[in-house]
Amino acid sequence: MPFEPGEVVAPSDPRIVLEGQWGQQPGVAITVNSGSRISFSYAGERLQLLFDTDGLTVAPHLWITVDDGDPQLHVIEGPVIELSAPDGRHQVEVVVKDVNEHANRWNPPFGCAVVFAGLVLDVNTRLRLSGRPDGPRLEFYGDSITQGVRSLSVHPESEGADGTTSYAYLTARAFGATSYQVGFGSQGISKPGNGEVPAGVDSFGWNFAGSPAERVTPPDVVVINLGVNDPTLEVEEYAGYVRRVRAAYPSTTIVSLTPFNGKHADTIQAAVKSLDDPNLVCIDSTGWITEDDCTDLVHPTVAGHAKIAANLVDALAEQTSLRRAV
Repeated sequence: MPFEPGEVVAPSDPRIVLEGQWGQQPGVAITVNSGSRISFSYAGERLQLLFDTDGLTVAPHLWITVDDGDPQLHVIEGPVIELSAPDGRHQVEVVVKDVNEHANRWNPPFGCAVVFAGLVLDVNTRLRLSGRPDGPRLEFYGDSITQGVRSLSVHPESEGADGTTSYAYLTARAFGATSYQVGFGSQGISKPGNGEVPAGVDSFGWNFAGSPAERVTPPDVVVINLGVNDPTLEVEEYAGYVRRVRAAYPSTTIVSLTPFNGKHADTIQAAVKSLDDPNLVCIDSTGWITEDDCTDLVHPTVAGHAKIAANLVDALAEQTSLRRAV
């Protein structure tokens, strides 16, 4: 049977749950971050997901899961993905596997981004209201490791990357948390990232250029994992970044995570101490992984990320208000 279009549903519709760093613009929701999610429930058989791919030079990668099925990889080279399932009630989860770190993903028009334009339901399909996430809220700010670059292989493009394998994604899931996973390859505190992304101190608080990152509810915990890409790092530079986060979230617990290879650990620890902030925690990750846990001596493998997550979950459960999901 041919697809018979019925209701058109905008990305801003409350029946669609967007998780992560999304910028809302007329008719579309845009993310440039791996690990961002779309979820919804429907009753019926078929529907279409719509994406604006005009002008993109590199296609983003998505995982799409229907009910309890295995995630299916979709490379978004065209504007429509059609989903079908036996008539009944279904749950759909779309997760951004990777937004390519090398293409422009900061200054519109983008070279790579997920530009979600909503849903078209089959004439016999109805979208259902899903429950909003009710767990804690976490935010992660990091570089290519937080993004999940080269976790699958040493392939330098999206084929080797997967944001759902990242320690950040795994940690959020362990706490049943809503997560903002913001990772930009090659970025540091004061060093710009790949893909025209500015330095961490300048990109914090923005989805992408011209799109402020607005929060209805502040996060419970913010984890900062930046610094390994900075050739040099001064105490005041790192402290200045933390002050920016604190200004945005006066009562949030901020966790400074030292780079996994130990780079700038002394500087970061000194910066945290200098701030004398009772709601600021420094976690030393030295020794959590070794080069053998990496695909290229730097970027963790899937198993390496799982090791990091296990250690981070323990540390956060001990030093913050977070408690593991039952």
